Amino acid sequence: MQPTVKTDLREIWQAETRAAAETAMDTFAEKYGSKYEKATCLTKDRDALLAFRDFPAAHWDHLRTGNPIESVFATVRHRTVRTKRALSQKTNKLMVFKLVQAAARTWRRLKGANRLPMVIEGVTVTDGVAAKDTKNRAA
Repeated sequence: MQPTVKTDLREIWQAETRAAAETAMDTFAEKYGSKYEKATCLTKDRDALLAFRDFPAAHWDHLRTGNPIESVFATVRHRTVRTKRALSQKTNKLMVFKLVQAAARTWRRLKGANRLPMVIEGVTVTDGVAAKDTKNRAA
């Protein structure tokens, strides 16, 4: 059953529009709600789960994952556990800073970096397309 559930979940976050994602979420809740009540808690967090759609589509890959944060902490944890109690608090902070700096060299660059000023300005985005972009496309 896991492959079908996984496919149904993919239909939610890979939907073309927010409306299609909400429809897929409702279908998921109907399909699995009676037997797996806890699994359908997605519907109560609907807005939070689909919040990435309020940003430019180029940023979606970065917003849907927590891996960049986890990989930094893993690097730091891996190195600091080995040197436990060997450093003062000041040198430990410096070591963590240097480890994060070294890890930053291998980080993936942000897709759609040219869209960041638009996000900061608070331009309204619907399904990954900015509101002013949709006016230009309709004309």
